[in-house]
Amino acid sequence: MQFDRSAVPLFPLPNVVLFPRAVLPLHIFEERYRAMTADALRGDGVIAMALLRPGWEKCYYAAPAIEPVVCVGRILTHEKLPDGKYNFLLQGLARGTVVGEDRTRPYRVGRIQLNAEADVMEIDLENERHRLTCMFSEGICSNLPVVKQFRQMLTSTMPTSEIADLLAFNFIDDVRVKQSLLSESDPRRRVERLIAILDELRPILESAVRRKMRSADSMN
Repeated sequence: MQFDRSAVPLFPLPNVVLFPRAVLPLHIFEERYRAMTADALRGDGVIAMALLRPGWEKCYYAAPAIEPVVCVGRILTHEKLPDGKYNFLLQGLARGTVVGEDRTRPYRVGRIQLNAEADVMEIDLENERHRLTCMFSEGICSNLPVVKQFRQMLTSTMPTSEIADLLAFNFIDDVRVKQSLLSESDPRRRVERLIAILDELRPILESAVRRKMRSADSMN
């Protein structure tokens, strides 16, 4: 993974946590982040998504505190709009920790240390993968297109820890929970925690699906 780890643009937001492999659509309108995007596109296209800590509202236009663990991503495609704003897709590459900042530019720039992951073999996650497969094969949500996609992933050769990251990105709304999963360096613990969280969320998801189905039926 080639990029300058000593100068990675930081894009801090209060409600977004990116994960490796996940693709995030972004609309850039603030002047400082237009400059960030232009500089990234002239370089290696790398930007790190950071989560703002609670209390960020008091100094949003300065440099509010961020969670130190970030997800480094690379711009896949971009569009510059006539008014100077940008739309782009950012794909997560890896977890990293901000170990220093350069604040001499209009936007924040971080010195990033990529996070080492604990070694885990797929055979060690066999039970967890089976539990995920069962979870996505049962219940009223099992026929949803996104659920079918993840069921296909679980029958592929994609590593379980990578599937878990995509599941966290797509199914968990609470950004603090997402951040805690992003910050977990042990893939096995991360997968186990994700399963427990999804198990708790399943009744809520199924209830939401039932409401949508009833609403659709009433319109017919």
